Amino acid sequence: MGTLLAGDQARVSAAEAYELCERLAKSQYENFTVGSRLLPRDKRKHLYAIYAFCRFVDDLGDEFQGDRLEALDYWEKETEACFSGTPRHPYLIGVQETIRLFDIPREPFLRLIQANRMDQTGGRHATYEDLDFYCQHSANPVGHIVLYVSGYRDEERQRLSDYTCTALQLTNFWQDVARDFAMGRIYIPLEDMDRFGYAEADLANGRATDSFRELMAFEVKRTRDLFELGFPLVDMVDGNLKLDIALFSKGGLSVLDCIERQGYDVLSRRPMVGRAKKLRLLASTLLKLKLLGRA
Repeated sequence: MGTLLAGDQARVSAAEAYELCERLAKSQYENFTVGSRLLPRDKRKHLYAIYAFCRFVDDLGDEFQGDRLEALDYWEKETEACFSGTPRHPYLIGVQETIRLFDIPREPFLRLIQANRMDQTGGRHATYEDLDFYCQHSANPVGHIVLYVSGYRDEERQRLSDYTCTALQLTNFWQDVARDFAMGRIYIPLEDMDRFGYAEADLANGRATDSFRELMAFEVKRTRDLFELGFPLVDMVDGNLKLDIALFSKGGLSVLDCIERQGYDVLSRRPMVGRAKKLRLLASTLLKLKLLGRA
């Protein structure tokens, strides 16, 4: 994960910080490559920096061997230094430059940290409203930051972005039900599990019962509806961000299609979108946008 204590590292320049952020982003697997060549060159380094921030805070919450809450407190102090001081961690030196250039507020960064605190103190969500609150911290801030970097600051675009980001987060949860449970977390709302008669003991034993399949069909439908609500954002942004939003949405929907094809059994096999499918999505999305005059 890299050294936690930034004070043990030599101070780097902003250019060096951005290079480190880019190296991290390109070393990670994502459904679609972060900072791909499709992004405008003048925006890439800033999105790499945002990715590095998100990746590092998630690693603190998921993988840090030690007191994770203490580690997250450290990261919050370093983040605050981006706004009123000088951060020491190399990633945040790049993030600070991006924050200054695009006048990004502190709230979305602090929300991302708080989401990881939530993971340390519960791991369960009683209602869908509770899960949505979690997504408001774990996913939606990323969309807001990307909009800021792209020059959009209005509430309407942020609202539409929230639908898409929440849908992407939920899609990831449905992909990783078994993996998350192994980490002590259940993101399926407990009220939904009760409604469909699926117990935590069944999940612990990996039972993809009829009740579980019905439960997942319900969650997939809910998530598809969110993608649909967020898709108008594509027509409200310009340039490559338009393609980026369309690709992420279609990529998420493709994962939901995989879940459906597996009969909603995500316990025995993790649903995945293969490289060939991703390339087809890219080609078809580009073609559709051009035909509709959106490109």
